[in-house]
Amino acid sequence: MTRQLTVVQILPAMEAGGVERGTVEVGSELVRQGHRAIVISAGGRMVHELTRHKVEHVTWKVGAKSLTTLRFIRKLRKFLRDENVDILHARSRLPAWIAYRAWRGMDPKNRPRFVTTVHGFYSVNRYSAIMTKGERVIAVSESIKKYIQENYPATDPARIQVIPRGVDPKLYPHGHRPSPAWSQTWYQRYPHLLDRLVLTLPGRITRLKGHEDFIELIARLRAQGLAVHGLIVGAEDPRRLKYAEELHRRVRERGLEGDITFTGPRNDMREVYASSNIVLSLSQQPESFGRTVLEALSLGVPVIGYEHGGVGEVLATVFPEGRVAMGNMDELAAKVTSFLARTRSVSEVNPYTLAQMLDKTLELYASLATGRA
Repeated sequence: MTRQLTVVQILPAMEAGGVERGTVEVGSELVRQGHRAIVISAGGRMVHELTRHKVEHVTWKVGAKSLTTLRFIRKLRKFLRDENVDILHARSRLPAWIAYRAWRGMDPKNRPRFVTTVHGFYSVNRYSAIMTKGERVIAVSESIKKYIQENYPATDPARIQVIPRGVDPKLYPHGHRPSPAWSQTWYQRYPHLLDRLVLTLPGRITRLKGHEDFIELIARLRAQGLAVHGLIVGAEDPRRLKYAEELHRRVRERGLEGDITFTGPRNDMREVYASSNIVLSLSQQPESFGRTVLEALSLGVPVIGYEHGGVGEVLATVFPEGRVAMGNMDELAAKVTSFLARTRSVSEVNPYTLAQMLDKTLELYASLATGRA
């Protein structure tokens, strides 16, 4: 970038998640390159990461579903003027409505450029359509671009830019092995994993993540006499505790209490992946991207997943032999059995890096701010 920019990213909160992680990554890179980065949200656990990278945070509850949230339209408009903001980047639907209304009320000659990112397969309606109103619309995968074009055909294709998410190979280095201290603690807690082949299904415990298929898979493999153990790694959704109870009951009914472990949420997923023989992605609906798949592959851990959405894209590019037709349990079990019999190597070549995501995002900001786009 040829001049210093002031970039505002706006989203509901900074608690946890892929959207929030990307917000931190972009903000910190802007600061590193000498620009001013501001995030507007209701706050949360990840604000300290923004502060650590000298990204400014403005605490406004722009994601609250209340009529009082509309007061932020005028407030944001004044803020954009006072701070001479160059780029206004909306990452979620309600904040995007606030941002769009504030932006539309400004003089086109002096207002910032407006960017939106479509992070997921939102329900198709007028409310979600706001995410296609950016002067540039970032799609996090080719699958998301297709979703936009099919469901919002009025969106000019020239305004859509695919910028896939990415991981930092320094944080997820190929061939990484956990430290002896970590391994000792891990196997003290889960000693039964020492003599088993470990299959891991990461993700919050919701019906969409494919836990039922995972339980069925472990049951089939154990019936074949394979020494496998399944790890279900993720937090229980407080709104769906009955589903978590249903899964535990299903494990008991199948006699798999000694073959499947629910670890709960973990903040050491790199080590968990690296200690697994295979990582699974069995989402019942297409994922917008599939960061967990990419993290495991970056480490060199084989991934087997249903071939749809962003997960299908990542596997097709990085590890095509890991693809399985959606819901095909026979193919899934056969492929896992084959992988366990002969370990597949994962290529170190991976185009989905954090660096490419940041470079493309900041290039987009620069081209808009200088009028080249």
